[in-house]
Amino acid sequence: MGVFRFADKYAAPTQEQRERYMIGKIEERHFGPEGQIVLIEYPEAVYLKDDIDTIRILYTGFKDKQKACEEVKRLVDHYEHNVPPHNLFTTGRKAKDDSKRSTAVPAWSRMDNTVNSRPMMQIRYK
Repeated sequence: MGVFRFADKYAAPTQEQRERYMIGKIEERHFGPEGQIVLIEYPEAVYLKDDIDTIRILYTGFKDKQKACEEVKRLVDHYEHNVPPHNLFTTGRKAKDDSKRSTAVPAWSRMDNTVNSRPMMQIRYK
């Protein structure tokens, strides 16, 4: 039989593959974070949908159906243990963009505006 890999979420099994392998009673199982890995079992095949990496794989035949279960275990383990590293470096462009969105109030504006009955000097920004 075989393993058919589809590169993105818009690729799909051909009409011939659907008519040949993807018919009959199905059993659908969800795995991974928020159930984004879906394993759909047909009598003749198993269809694996990974919405995280947008990969689709159609496993046909008995031996290949067993490979699908191993692939699900590998993917779940990968997503649970490989948390994306937090980027500690901030570029100047990102800092500039963040400062435009910031609604923080400057410290001087939170102070009492009167000292000895005279208003404090106010700074105006363009």
